Amino acid sequence: MKKFLNLVKNIFTLLVVVLAVCMMIFTIVSVNTFDRNDRSIFGYKAFIVRSDSMSKTDFNAGDLILSKEVDPSTLQAGDIISYQSTNPENYGEVVTHKIRALTQDAEGNPGFITYGTTTDTDDENIVTYSFILGKYQMKLTGVGKFFQFLKTTPGYIVCIFLPFLILILMQGVNSIRLFRKYKKEQQEELQAEKAKIEAERAETQKMMAELLAMKAKMESDTAPSDAANNSAGNPPAES
Repeated sequence: MKKFLNLVKNIFTLLVVVLAVCMMIFTIVSVNTFDRNDRSIFGYKAFIVRSDSMSKTDFNAGDLILSKEVDPSTLQAGDIISYQSTNPENYGEVVTHKIRALTQDAEGNPGFITYGTTTDTDDENIVTYSFILGKYQMKLTGVGKFFQFLKTTPGYIVCIFLPFLILILMQGVNSIRLFRKYKKEQQEELQAEKAKIEAERAETQKMMAELLAMKAKMESDTAPSDAANNSAGNPPAES
């Protein structure tokens, strides 16, 4: 059971580490890449859909879409493109709409008439080549909402701060446990060393006592012999 609990704890710790690292990477990527017209990854640009103008046929608000940089001259009617809007209401914002037809603007520059499939209404301005960011390739359903949440304070707390805090607390508890184990082992070693010294002292005292006893016995054995020798060597006194 102890091994199983340790395995569960290690797996949980690993998952927390992976989650925290992934969330941090995703946040950095989303801040520096998503909805940035000047940033791309392997020729792909990522945009978060903010309206349902194409929800009838292709993608919804909150989806994350990928558009690939292409030569505008290769685009045809029916293609879906991402471009910078030139309409006064949303100037500079990224719009992803479908091409209805090829055309030219007032200066004779080639461009496209675009529209949102939900309303089937043509966009106000013609999209010329210089404003095209890429051709729509695919969508990741709902992922845009997640990255939008990551950019908020609650999202940062839930997805990044809390996992790292849990990891720090777990490592702190583990460090305290290891420190206590170390102190216990150190105390046990001291007790064992003390017991060893006491045993050696007792053995030494025992040996000293035996030596003293042997010395006393030898002295007691030597005393009668000396007395007998003294008695044999002296003549009896004259009367």
